[in-house]
Amino acid sequence: MGGHGGAGGRGDGAGRVERVSAEAHLARVLAETPPLPAAEAPLREAGGRVLAEDARARNDLPLWDNSAMDGYALRAGDAAGASEAGPVRLRIVGEIAAGSAEDPPIPAGSAVRIMTGAPLPGDADAVVPVERTRGDAPPGPVAEPGAGDASIGRWAEEEVSLFSPVDAGANVRRRGEDARVGAVLARAGDRLGARRIAALAAAGVDVVRVRPAPRVAVIATGAELRAPGEPLARGEIPESNSLLITALLAEQGLPAADVRVGGDDVAALRARLAELGRRVDVVITTGGVGPGRHDVVRLALADEPGVRAVSVAVKPGQPQCTGRLRGGARIFALPGNPVSAAVSFELFVRPALLRMQGAEATDRMRLPAVAETGWRGAPGRLQVLPVRVRREPQGLVCRPAVDPRGVSHAVGGHGSANGYALVAPERGDVAAGEGVDVILLEA
Repeated sequence: MGGHGGAGGRGDGAGRVERVSAEAHLARVLAETPPLPAAEAPLREAGGRVLAEDARARNDLPLWDNSAMDGYALRAGDAAGASEAGPVRLRIVGEIAAGSAEDPPIPAGSAVRIMTGAPLPGDADAVVPVERTRGDAPPGPVAEPGAGDASIGRWAEEEVSLFSPVDAGANVRRRGEDARVGAVLARAGDRLGARRIAALAAAGVDVVRVRPAPRVAVIATGAELRAPGEPLARGEIPESNSLLITALLAEQGLPAADVRVGGDDVAALRARLAELGRRVDVVITTGGVGPGRHDVVRLALADEPGVRAVSVAVKPGQPQCTGRLRGGARIFALPGNPVSAAVSFELFVRPALLRMQGAEATDRMRLPAVAETGWRGAPGRLQVLPVRVRREPQGLVCRPAVDPRGVSHAVGGHGSANGYALVAPERGDVAAGEGVDVILLEA
């Protein structure tokens, strides 16, 4: 692979290739990838975005003391001594529906019907669920609950019978017990998923400050590429990398802003990169980064001072180019073999896209698994092996989804993988029954 200038415009010479570990390459990529400028957005339109500043509750949660059940609001003291043999009967003096602003007085010996979420009357300190009462029952002992008594759990119109005492505070949600005004409900760097969106809306938040989604262009290079389904001549192959990268972006909630499939015309690619560099935030290319005489991406990037060529100690995905185009866009030039491109996206591009969005966490969780079968390692390089992971009673078990001897091109087997096994450069081979770290791609 031919070399490019280093970061910040330092020319390193066309023949220089920087050899780096996967960890060092990722660290440098993240260091050179600042978050995009933040802007305010309506909460309703902010789903999937990352907060640029803490979001705080604008009202208490709950807003007031309210009922956790459909039942009867009452004074707990009025239910003291209630039993099946000696029920306590309370007079019904009103009803409060959810959303009601009423606060009816509750004299001693009385109760009001109340619905879930309705404000608790000021005179009440407990709620008895309707299922634990008998509505408008005649005098006399209460039968065993549910034993054929149709009045059990029936709403009372005039008088309700209780057959057990109730503690003060029972089935009452206290004002602010979930969150108080000013409490931080989501922090800068948090992604706004469904649960955080709901929490903020309930707390009265209508506008948040977030990072935008980066605009990403995808270019698959190679004169041999043909659209899926087209007739193929000798030497031609169906093009899958543009679909791969756009699908990986979609999994991150990022629709591709521009997708192109090109041949091996260096001048045309150089002009295309110049145009995209001014219009998008990130350009991802696949193919053409090797040392061959027709590796179009390497040749087109040769005069970009902010782009460098690297040989990453990772298998697959060793040759790459990365940096910033003159137009301002970040570029990731990935290998053309599909699994190499996918692994490079997972290890380096995905974290950078998350960093651009201001995400606090940019790496996936690594989980321990047991190798069901052994495989040859890649001494001196981080091995990223597509695996099929399944859950067993003793924990996670994995087995290779592709032949470990030929990973980079094995797009068929890669399609069945749901994880990657990560084997450290110093480890070497993995034996059956040994532990290995995996990241889950479909979690």
